[in-house]
Amino acid sequence: MRQVRTAGLILAVGAMLATVLSACGSTEPRNLLDSIREGSVVLGVKFDQPGLGLYEPDGNVEGFDASVSRYVVNHIADDLGVPHPEVTWRETPSARREAMIDNGEVDLIAATYSINAARSKKVTFGGPYLVTYQGLMVRADDTSIDQLADLDKGKKLCSVTGSTPAQNVKAQLPAVQLQEYDSYSACVEALRRDKVDAVTTDEAILAGYSNFWEGEFKLVEMTYLKDACVKDALKTAGSPFSTERYGVGLALNDTASQGAVNKALDAMLAPAVDSESAWNAALRKALGNPYVDEIIARADRPDSKFPYLPDPGDLEFLDSPSTPCPPGLQ
Repeated sequence: MRQVRTAGLILAVGAMLATVLSACGSTEPRNLLDSIREGSVVLGVKFDQPGLGLYEPDGNVEGFDASVSRYVVNHIADDLGVPHPEVTWRETPSARREAMIDNGEVDLIAATYSINAARSKKVTFGGPYLVTYQGLMVRADDTSIDQLADLDKGKKLCSVTGSTPAQNVKAQLPAVQLQEYDSYSACVEALRRDKVDAVTTDEAILAGYSNFWEGEFKLVEMTYLKDACVKDALKTAGSPFSTERYGVGLALNDTASQGAVNKALDAMLAPAVDSESAWNAALRKALGNPYVDEIIARADRPDSKFPYLPDPGDLEFLDSPSTPCPPGLQ
């Protein structure tokens, strides 16, 4: 099974190349509802992220983002009274997501696509469908790193070149040795080979790798060690380093599809009779029971600053003012 899944990572490279060569869709944005009515949709996901979007040898895509995409389009089809549409998967590199939506190459994108104010001017977002936070991943047998402060002991931290997560840690812990690679997969391999001591990015991404390489890694929670000023905004001690809300990217101003997506996500989040929600079941399958149990327990702690469940349709956080830094705080 490990060989088959690893082969999926290798095949993802070929699939991505094929995607680039074949991406010649319409020059106009697609309408998700119209495509579902017509019986065929193109869904944008990552092809190389275990647990979220991973291209498999049979041509399918597995992972939480892919599961959300499938559920959404099938639920909308049921509401419209039409058959479930035929799905074509399209690999969506982070740098091309807005362009692929605008050029009509995809109907929607669910690919660790964090909702923020700048992106919301270019695409319309359904969701959020997942809330995640910046975290650390270390080797399972490493007892020297149990909290963020342990990195400030000459440890080597890996992240993607130029990424905000790594710079945030460096600002808090000047002694950390920052190693920058071109991908998180490269960081994970460096961690497996003892070339670095920790990897940092979104917890959901790290949990996917940890679940894929079962038993090799563990996750460490990241919070600010003390009050800090980050981009002129106050970050209080104990708060998450970052809060990321993943959304479903749609054509700009397509509010009809946005409403349908949010309705589908609400249905996915709704608990079934005598069982957990389809959303929770998909998250457990994708990222593993230990991680899901851990983040549920964290959200239930008194005064927790780590909510667990997303609230589809609630985008008020985009307009929420940040707390100004007090004078003298760096």
